[in-house]
Amino acid sequence: MLDELGRLLEMASFPATARGYRNLTGWVTGFVEVLAIGVEGTGSWGAGLSRHLRARGLNVREVNKPNRHNRRRRGKTDPIDAETAARAVLAGDATATPKAGDGPVEALRQLRVARAAAMKARTAAANQFHSICDTAPEVVRGQLRGLSTRRKMTGAGRYREADPLTPTGAAKTALHSIARRWAALDTEIRTLDRDIKTILDTIAAPLLARHGVGYETAGSLLCAAGDNPDRLATEASFAALCGTSPVPVSSGRSNRHRLNRAGDRQANPALWRIVIVRLRSRHTPTINYLERRITAGNSKRDAIRCLKRYLARELYNDIQAIMAITETRPEIAA
Repeated sequence: MLDELGRLLEMASFPATARGYRNLTGWVTGFVEVLAIGVEGTGSWGAGLSRHLRARGLNVREVNKPNRHNRRRRGKTDPIDAETAARAVLAGDATATPKAGDGPVEALRQLRVARAAAMKARTAAANQFHSICDTAPEVVRGQLRGLSTRRKMTGAGRYREADPLTPTGAAKTALHSIARRWAALDTEIRTLDRDIKTILDTIAAPLLARHGVGYETAGSLLCAAGDNPDRLATEASFAALCGTSPVPVSSGRSNRHRLNRAGDRQANPALWRIVIVRLRSRHTPTINYLERRITAGNSKRDAIRCLKRYLARELYNDIQAIMAITETRPEIAA
C-alpha cells in the first residue's frame, strides 16, 4: 500500500483463495481511501482476484509485466513485484481497465481456446496420416491415393487389426489409430463451432451483418474487446488495442508515423481478413477508399493499413453496443 507521494505504508500477503480475497479486500478497505489497485496478469493468474475486487466496487487497473531492465536490477520476489505494480498505477503507467470476464464474451473466449487446441491437434494428426501414407507399402497407398483428407480418414477408419510384424499390417494399424483420433477431434470442433455460432448469433447480429465479417473474425474482435464497454473509452483506444493506430516516430527533421506493433495479435489479423474479403468481393466503399489513398501517393500496403484503421472506427460502435446490451441484460450474461 502506497500513499499519494509514493511512500510505502504497509505490505501484507494473502493466499490466492476465496477467503484470501476477502481478507485482502478487508485489509485494503481498512485504509482511509483507496484510489486504485494494480493487479498483474488480469487475464491469467490474476483474473479471479480482479473479478473479486471489481465486484466490490474497487477501481482495478491492469498492470503489465515489469520491465526486464528494472527486474534484472532489482531482482524478483512477490513483495518487489507487488510494490512495482502499485508504483506503476501511481505513476500513471497502468491505466487500462481489465476485462470483466463475467459475460458471454468470456464464454466465447473459453470455447475459442478449446477450439484452437482441437484444430491444432487435428492438423497434427492429418500431417502424421499423410506422412505414413507417403511411406506405406503400395497396397495401402493405392487404396488411399487421390482421395480427399476426409475420405482418406473414413477409409482408414474401416481398417481391421492386422499383423503388426509386417509393414502393411503396421501401416494399417497406425492409419486406423490416427483416423479415429482425427474423427474424434473433427467431431469436437464441429460441436464447439455450433456453440460459438449460438453465442455470436445471440449477441453479435449487428457485427455479423457487416460486409466481410464472419464468425471467426467477429469472435476475435469481441474477445479482444471484452465484456465491459467502459474498458474502451474511444474508437482510438479500440484501434490501439487492435494494433492499427499510428504511432509517431519523428526525430530531428524527420516527421512521420508508423503502424502500432502492439495490441492484440488475433484482432489485428481479423481486421486484415475483413479488409481483404471486402477488396476481393469488390465492396464499393472499400475500393474507392483504396484508390483514393493510392492516388494520394500511398502504396497499396500502406493503403490497406489505413483501411484497417478505418475499419476499426467503423466496427467500434457495433462492439460497444453489443457489450452494453450484454451488460444490461442479466439473462444473456448468465
